[in-house]
Amino acid sequence: MLIIIRLFNSQGADTLIDAKMKQFKKYMEKYTSVSSNEWEIISQTFTQQKYLKNEIILNEGETCRYFYYLGRGLLRSYYSYDGCDVVKSFIFPPFGFTSGASFVNRLPAIESIQAIEESYVWKINYEQYQQLMQLSSWTKFTHGLLSESDNSSKQMIIQLKSQTPGQRYRWLTQNYHPSQLQQIPQKYLASYLGVAPQSLCRIKNKLYKDRRLLGFGQKNKSVAP
Repeated sequence: MLIIIRLFNSQGADTLIDAKMKQFKKYMEKYTSVSSNEWEIISQTFTQQKYLKNEIILNEGETCRYFYYLGRGLLRSYYSYDGCDVVKSFIFPPFGFTSGASFVNRLPAIESIQAIEESYVWKINYEQYQQLMQLSSWTKFTHGLLSESDNSSKQMIIQLKSQTPGQRYRWLTQNYHPSQLQQIPQKYLASYLGVAPQSLCRIKNKLYKDRRLLGFGQKNKSVAP
C-alpha cells in the first residue's frame, strides 16, 4: 500500500499528490506504454518525501539507497574537487534520477545531490526497484532512462573538451527555458560551466550584446536535463 507523507491536512494535498503521480505516469509514457494494472502497482510502491531548500538528499561517499522521481522543485548533483563543490548537473521536474553506479552496484556514491529549493520527490528503495523490474513497462522505462542519461553524459564530456564556457552557456540558453535558468543560483551555474561568477556575468553580457547586434532573440524550449 502506498504510504504518503501528508503535507497539509486538507483535500488540496491529495489533489496535488494525485496530479504529480499522473505527471509521473505521463513521464514514463515518453519511454513506453503503461497498462492500468502495472501503473497501479508502480504508483502504490512509491512514497513521497519533501526536502527543504539546501537539504542534502545524498552525500558523496554514502551508498545511494533510492531511485527517485522529482515532481516539484530543483536539485543539483555535484562532487568535491580540491576543496570545492563542482556542479555536474541540474535536475528539473519531471525527472527520474539516482546515483547510478552507487544504487545499482551498492557502492559509495561519487556525487552528492542537494535540493536548491523546496522540492518534492517520490522514491523507492533498491528492493522495491528490483521487484518492479518484473513489470514490462518499468523495465522498458528504466532502460530508456539509463540510455538517455548515458547519452547526456557523453554529450557533456564532448562539450567540456571541445567548447568554451561561452559556447556551453549559449547551448544552455538554447535548450532550457529562461525561467529554468533563472531558478539556478549564479554561483551554481558558474560552477557548472567551470568559470568564476564574474566570468559568467561577462559571458551573459556578451551573449546579450551579440543577439542585439543580430537583431533577434533566441527562442528557448523547455527540456529535462
